[in-house]
Amino acid sequence: MGPVLNGLVKLQSVENRLRVGKAKLARCRRNVVIQENQVRSLQNALEAKKEEIQLTKIQFDRLELELKSRDDAIARLRASLNTAKTNKEYAAVLTQLNTTKADNSKTETQSLELLKDIEADEDECQEIQEQIEEQKQTLEQTRKETEMMAGKYQAEIEQIQVEWDQIAQSIPNEPLDVFKRVAETYDGQAVTTVDQHEEGKTAAYSCGGCFMGITAESVNMLMTKDEIIRCPNCTRILVLDNLQAHSG
Repeated sequence: MGPVLNGLVKLQSVENRLRVGKAKLARCRRNVVIQENQVRSLQNALEAKKEEIQLTKIQFDRLELELKSRDDAIARLRASLNTAKTNKEYAAVLTQLNTTKADNSKTETQSLELLKDIEADEDECQEIQEQIEEQKQTLEQTRKETEMMAGKYQAEIEQIQVEWDQIAQSIPNEPLDVFKRVAETYDGQAVTTVDQHEEGKTAAYSCGGCFMGITAESVNMLMTKDEIIRCPNCTRILVLDNLQAHSG
């Protein structure tokens, strides 16, 4: 291979390291985001539970008003029993009194159930609050660790970037632009070797990136010329490995 293709091969090697370094940095920072999301999720759960408690309390207050109203009605009905003038009137008042008492008993049972729900939900709120505090401590620790690791990864990335820039300066603009475009398409993997395999008595070639066939003419051009030949299928930049280049 000539200086252009050799330069692209070297650049690919550094590009791979650069991408690995950036991926490490992204994963490192993503840990903080994950912890932040967990805190936010717990806080949302806490707010939802508090709203649920508030709605239950409103329902409880409504039942308490019903109980008070019925208690007043029961007092009036008891007074009416004492002033009933006939057995028929007495029986009618007594029936109404018993019905009101039964309704009150049901309402009291509902109120007690709501109180239990409120207490259970308040206990759950306390548990969620404790989880939030624990998660915040974990988040703070993760942030500190991330800052240390991110600084280390950033320094590595900057060092590799210097190496990348140095190699890029030795490559003409047009091949370098092609490399950049293809690298963006394939997550940094712009250059790939041609794979050789036997088909009967003749050699066959394929792209090491997409495994589609490459013509012998393209391989011959790679053996004789120092210029970019791209896979007609995936458009990656093709190069020969050392053995193929030597056999050429």
